[in-house]
Amino acid sequence: QVQLVESGGGLVQAGGSLRLSCAASGRTFSSRAMGWFRQTPGKEREFVAVISWSSGSTYYADSVKGRFTISRDNAKNTVYLQMNSLKPEDTAVYYCAASVRTGPIATMTSSKSFSSWGQGTQVTVSS
Repeated sequence: QVQLVESGGGLVQAGGSLRLSCAASGRTFSSRAMGWFRQTPGKEREFVAVISWSSGSTYYADSVKGRFTISRDNAKNTVYLQMNSLKPEDTAVYYCAASVRTGPIATMTSSKSFSSWGQGTQVTVSS
């Protein structure tokens, strides 16, 4: 099992940037694909981005493509989400997650592909 702790959320104006971090504990972190999801009240958790264990592949939701960048540092057991050109509709609680699946990361857009979750960090974008 991998334990995950997110940080870096906060309040930012539209057009601004934030970088989220997710610190992981557990020896299997470097072998797991990692993802970011977000959720707003009353809605289901929404896929944002996923990165392969080697950082060789990334995949994004259309709504964030070109604005968000997912990356990881396996030596630090940390995955990041750089968010630029933020919009009010990006406001949500953001969660990182560790996958139990192998295979093409483009297939890992469902929360069911991920077994370990952090507690979430709030991102609020004001207009």
